[in-house]
Amino acid sequence: MIRIGIDIGGTGIQIGALNENFQILNHASIPTCTGIPFEAQVDQMVDCIHDLLRPVINPQLSMDQVLSIGAGIPGIADADGNVINCTNLGWVDAPLRKEFQKRIPKPFFVDNDANVAALAESVAGISAGTSSSVFITLGTGIGSGIIINGKVWKGFHGIGGELGHMILKMGGQLCTCGNHGCVERYCSASAIIRMAREQLAAHPESLIASICGGNPEKVTAKTVFDALHEGDALAEQIFTEYVSCLAQTIANVTNFLDPEIILLGGGVSKAGSVLLDAVREEFPKYVLFNNQPLPRIEIASLGAEAGVIGAAMLS
Repeated sequence: MIRIGIDIGGTGIQIGALNENFQILNHASIPTCTGIPFEAQVDQMVDCIHDLLRPVINPQLSMDQVLSIGAGIPGIADADGNVINCTNLGWVDAPLRKEFQKRIPKPFFVDNDANVAALAESVAGISAGTSSSVFITLGTGIGSGIIINGKVWKGFHGIGGELGHMILKMGGQLCTCGNHGCVERYCSASAIIRMAREQLAAHPESLIASICGGNPEKVTAKTVFDALHEGDALAEQIFTEYVSCLAQTIANVTNFLDPEIILLGGGVSKAGSVLLDAVREEFPKYVLFNNQPLPRIEIASLGAEAGVIGAAMLS
């Protein structure tokens, strides 16, 4: 049997056909089109699925073999498969399951993209074999997924696990959600960029300024890490502040949930051991008891495939 996984992103949609071992047999992508009606975007995804299963291309694949279809979205969905809110796509109260099943009458499931990535890692990735895990995506924003006893934990109303909007600093930076001091404003790639841009005018000698040609608008998180690798003082200052905030966030997760493992994914996690070693050293300072057992902190292993794999696992 085959499961279809759909990873719906802000700029692109990845779709894969997976076997019973959650191995990707075939994969395709289409652009995310925010300027077209919701139903038209569903049509494009359905057409892509049909192309994936076209016998001329894949003789072993057919729609008759499809057991279910799952989708991960950068937003919130309810138990009936309706997208409650997906800001980046402009979807509000969008009946995703209903529209899909009009076109392909197969079981259809939808969940938050961080939840499906967490699910994928817990079955096919680095947290496989663990009973509890927390997946944190360090991207433009902060996403998070919680796995308890092999299942995604979403809370009573289905909107739990929004780690990015826990308050880290009272009265802190204004967040896009309207609150101040959210984790997302201090632990995302956007936070690194913001800190660098705020400091550039006072540090024209920084390698960061040199890399971006003195234009703050060209600063990226990678710019800062590249400068850090060369021993730039400003990059080290920004990195130290960033690691402190991320370590406090991880300690809060540890104190509250006591998971077996915490995974870091997203663009910032590509810093690899530089980030991992610093966080592992820093976060124990903030846990409840100095002698308590601590969760493993690891870099997520599935990368860009996690969204497709996790979406196919939904049931």
